[in-house]
Amino acid sequence: MSRIRARFWDPAGKRYGIPTYPWRMGPAHLLTRRQLTARGLRPGGQGVQAQILWASRRHGAPGVRAAYLYDVRFALPKRTATPAQREALAKANAARRTCPDCRRDAGYVLPRHLGTCLDCAQTPTDLKEVA
Repeated sequence: MSRIRARFWDPAGKRYGIPTYPWRMGPAHLLTRRQLTARGLRPGGQGVQAQILWASRRHGAPGVRAAYLYDVRFALPKRTATPAQREALAKANAARRTCPDCRRDAGYVLPRHLGTCLDCAQTPTDLKEVA
């Protein structure tokens, strides 16, 4: 094991407070949130069980990065939205796409800094008053 990986090897949790593993060396039953989601699961109220630490060489954000792990044995199935919730989300998304000036569905979420669709934002103010 390299020195960098050995630096983050703490399965007992004595150094970091919780069990810690280097990149790609975590136990198979511990997964990140994204890995749980890919399997159709959610943490289900359990706290963080362990973490993976690695040295980041990312430009502008050097240092140590962390990924938190959850036990798949305690994970629960993801909840599905009810038909009423899906309908409410569809209405909310439609409202975000509807231009308040020309009242048509732009087909994309309107930029908040403009408050209108791109066509209405590019139209000079003088022409809006005439039309």
